[in-house]
Order: sequence, then C-alpha cells, then structure tokens
Amino acid sequence: MSLKSQAEQLLKYLVLSDPVVPYISIPAGILASKLVYDLTDLTSGVYFKSYSNLSRIQRVEWNNRAMSTVHAVFITAAALYMVFLSDLYSDRYFGLITFRSSTISTLGLGVSVGYFITDLGMIFWFYPALGGMEYVIHHLLSLLAVAYAMLTGEGQLYTYMVLISETTTPGINLRWYLDTAGMKKSKAYLINGVVIFFAWLVARILLFMYMFYHVYLHLNQVLQMHVFGQLLVFVVPLVLSVMNLTWFAKIFRGLKKTLAKRQ
Repeated sequence: MSLKSQAEQLLKYLVLSDPVVPYISIPAGILASKLVYDLTDLTSGVYFKSYSNLSRIQRVEWNNRAMSTVHAVFITAAALYMVFLSDLYSDRYFGLITFRSSTISTLGLGVSVGYFITDLGMIFWFYPALGGMEYVIHHLLSLLAVAYAMLTGEGQLYTYMVLISETTTPGINLRWYLDTAGMKKSKAYLINGVVIFFAWLVARILLFMYMFYHVYLHLNQVLQMHVFGQLLVFVVPLVLSVMNLTWFAKIFRGLKKTLAKRQ
C-alpha cells in the first residue's frame, strides 16, 4: 500500500482536531478550576469544622488542592482511556503515531492546559506558600509540553503517558488534608502513605520506564517530529523522572519513619 493510501486510510479513521478546540478547551479548563476553587471555599466551612480555624494561606491551599484533585481525576481518566483503551494510537493502523490526534484528545489536553495556567498563576501569586521552585519547574515543563502537543498534534501519545502520573495527586492532597486536620497519627494517614508509595512507584517510576521503552521502539517516528517536539519528548520526561525519583526517595524515607514509629 502506498504512503498516500495509508494517509487516506488514517484520515478516515481519525477525527481530525478542529482548530477552534484549543480556544474553547483552555478557557473551559480555567473556568472549571475557578469554579472548583470557589465551590470548595463555599462548602468547606459547612462540612469541615477545622476549615474556619485555618489561616488565610492554609484556606487558599485547601481550595487549591481540591482544584488539583479534580483536575487529576479528570486527566488521569482521559489519559488512561487515550493510551490503553482508545485505538487512536494503536500500531494496527497506518501512519505515524507521533502525529495522531483527534478532537477528543486535543480537548482533554486543552482543559489540562487551562488548569496548569491557573495553578501556575496561583503558585506565582502566593510564592512560595503553595510550592517552591521545584513546583514552578514542574508546572512550566508540564504546561509547555501539554500546550505544544495540543496546538501541533505532535507527540500526544507520550504527553498522555506522562499525564497518567497525575493519578498520584489525589493521594498527595489527601495526605495534606489529614495532616492539616490533625490526623497524622491515624490509621488513615498510614494507609494513605502506603498507597502513595505504590501508586508513585507504578505511575511515576515504572510507567516512565515503559514510556522510554516505547519511544525507543518508535524512535524512527519520533525523529520525524519537529526538532522542538523531539526535544520535549526526550528532555521533559527525563527531567520529570529525576524529580520523581527525588520525591520518591523522600516518600520512602517518610513511610519508613512512620512505620518505625508504630512498631
């Protein structure tokens, strides 16, 4: 089959991204983030007695973490579907997987871009209360990679693979809530630490290894991307991997310390 026929077959299969999608999905992500933040602020005082006793910056972080949790659930579900359930990036179809995109895949990335813009803005505004330089670097790299994949349609598969790592975010946020509520010595806090350890191992260590292996198997396709796209595929996951390993070491030490205290 000729390359032209392969391209035509791929186009029939794919739902090509509508150019207006980014201009809809990014504001939608920003508005959704703001809505979750405001609803959390509005309802937390009613359902959580400890909320009213928090300082102003603690309330900001409480609401911010609710916002990041909702985004994490959304983008993890979208990423798992796109990577493992959708046929969009299947090797059964002709065409380069590094150039495949659809309206749905672009929409999901656009919403995520909106969230990262909102969260990064809050980090800068309240710096360093909501996170130090490591958070700034993490969010800037994530925003750059996700925005590029969304706008160009290049490397969306690998972008979604990396975004699966957001599955650890709800557990991290829950740990902060438990600590803030004075439940650091509770059984729930211990279980949370164990869950975070294994979730981090799978989603931020093993999955990244699988992604690097996938890039190796499809290196000839990756090298046909724009130079900047190649740079993002190679550099961003590598930098995030170093950060993930550093944080994983801290998680391991913290869990080991917690378990030692309970013996």
